Amino acid sequence: MRDSREHRTTSRLRRTAAVAALAAAGLVAGATTSTAAPTGAATPSDVHLVRTHGQVMRVETHGRHGVIPMKGAKGNAFRSARPADAGNLAYGGGPVEHQPTVYLVFWGNQWDSDSNGVQQYQTNLFSGLGTGQDTWSTVTSQYTDNTGSGPSFNGAVLGGTWVDDSAAAPGSAAQSDIAAEANVGAQHFGVSGPDVQIVVMSPSGTSPDGFPNSGFCAWHDWNGNVSYTNMPYVLDAGSSCGAGSVSNQLDGFSIVGGHEYAESMTDPEPSSGWVASDGEEDGDLCAWQNLGDISLPTGSFAMQPTWSNSAGGCAMSS
Repeated sequence: MRDSREHRTTSRLRRTAAVAALAAAGLVAGATTSTAAPTGAATPSDVHLVRTHGQVMRVETHGRHGVIPMKGAKGNAFRSARPADAGNLAYGGGPVEHQPTVYLVFWGNQWDSDSNGVQQYQTNLFSGLGTGQDTWSTVTSQYTDNTGSGPSFNGAVLGGTWVDDSAAAPGSAAQSDIAAEANVGAQHFGVSGPDVQIVVMSPSGTSPDGFPNSGFCAWHDWNGNVSYTNMPYVLDAGSSCGAGSVSNQLDGFSIVGGHEYAESMTDPEPSSGWVASDGEEDGDLCAWQNLGDISLPTGSFAMQPTWSNSAGGCAMSS
């Protein structure tokens, strides 16, 4: 397995503690697993035991949140800007990410060949987000939790990248399979908790959760351990998922990836964070509207705006 770790803050002690937490939660090989859900957690029907990487992984599924629809999907196609009187995001009492850290998991040995340069594009995107030049992410800082703190940025949000090429990614992964792969990534990096985002990048030619026939480009969820994004190979859907929308064929990876990244920061355990009365999150309210490039130290990337309560509308910068 190829590994290009770029940990910013992980120390040996933190890694040890995180791995111990994973073991206590039954997320490592040899741990005892059960379909019984702890009090206040997912119901048994939302708990899945998935055999993967030589172990049985316990994961929760809570739905598909922050779904970014394909362009042309009924009810969301190129909709006009949401009027300010439709209501702002409201806080549901749960966590937000204070120090967002993103880990990219490129799922499957299909990624050993990446002729379109998607790995490097995504690595560059998240290596630039969170830096001093990034005024796009900071729109989310207004969304605080009950501690009074919201997302803060003191450097690149990228915590690490990993190509999980121990086997091929499945042709048609179910949501529970994607949730389990996110936990495999969390094990690999030795991380857990609501500040962590695992982006499960599926390779070209695969159909994670029904993509591309499902009408979505991506979504995010909480699996009981970390926030994770189901990020299909959106180039397979062409312009329906943003290819060529602003600058080049890889635009969809930053537009869609940025959408889910912003929503994971403000609602990592859906839907207990910041959500509108109609169930939409900060990315949903501005999906496919007013697309444009943002300039980061690592390059220029196509992005959509996100909803800003303080601005009363969609904003590309704070």
